[in-house]
Order: sequence, then structure tokens, then C-alpha cells
Amino acid sequence: MSDILTIAGSPSNNSRSSAVLELVRNVLEGHGLSTDALNVRDLDATELFTANFNGESVRAAVAKVHQARAIVIATPIYKAAYSGVLKAFLDLLPQDALADKLIFPIATGGSPAHLLAIDYALKPVLNALGAHHILHGLYIQDAQIQHTNGELTALDVAIEKRLHTSLMKVVGQLMPAQPERISFNSIAHVR
Repeated sequence: MSDILTIAGSPSNNSRSSAVLELVRNVLEGHGLSTDALNVRDLDATELFTANFNGESVRAAVAKVHQARAIVIATPIYKAAYSGVLKAFLDLLPQDALADKLIFPIATGGSPAHLLAIDYALKPVLNALGAHHILHGLYIQDAQIQHTNGELTALDVAIEKRLHTSLMKVVGQLMPAQPERISFNSIAHVR
């Protein structure tokens, strides 16, 4: 059982959203929280796209969701909405799969035009799955993040601050009265 499950909703192996989730896991583990990772693209494609609720990879993924106390979900934005592969996975979750869980949504996209995609596309689905405690989402434009081979190499200073603030809320909810121990100083900044 993990404290926090990160769900990467990108169909790409080396995505910006997955790189951000790696940083998220490192920071949260630095605060003593256990994390687990789920990359939706790694699920069996036939099980996922034929809605095979009893498929082995789908059952294992759903079990990870049930076991986590909090979920950090990250997705690229395509055509003003979260990825289709993420939608296929969310459709396989039981109706109350996110009840009593803290949810922190993150999205990456090419322009500020998709800034509201978290609020208007992703949050309604999360609510439909029983999520009642959803933190304010974080939208990161592609120009605000640099990565190489799926590894985060630079993050815009303002985005880094907003991410840090949100992660401290997660830590505060799961481990009340924890002092701030981890900083983002090891990340290069986009200028």
C-alpha cells in the first residue's frame, strides 16, 4: 500500500507530464511518504481499449488506485482535453474509486489556450469517480519545462513555486505538522 499513487496519462514514453511526476515522487518520498507509479500507457492495450475490467493489468492498476491515500494525476492536453488513453483508464475505474482520496491534477500543454482544461475537462470526471477533495490543478506550458529522455532538467521558477506549494498541501494533509525538509534547489530554472 502506498500513500500516494502517481498516474501518468501520457501515451508517450518521454513526456513532460511524466517527467514532472518523477519530481513529484522524489519530493514526496523526501517527506517520508511512500509512492507508487502507474503509467497508463503500460497497461495492456487490448484490455484497456476493449474495456476488459477483468484483465490482469487493469485489475492491478485499479488495485493500486484503491490502495493509495492520495493520487497525483498528470496528463498532456490534446485538443483542449486530457489524453484519450487516460480517459480509457478512468472509464474502467469503479464509480467511487476516488472517494476519500486527496487528488492533485497536473496538465501540460503547448499554449495558455488550454489553461482551463483541468477545470472543464478533467475535474468533472474526477468528481464523477467520487473525488471530493481535489486540489487546485497545475497547468504547465511546454515552454516552462525542459526534459531530456523523460527526465526533468529545468522548470520555470513560478511553476516550481506553485508545484512546491501544492505538494506541501499534499504533505500537510497526509502527514500533519511535518516541517518543510525538501527544496527544489537541485532543479535548473528556465529563464
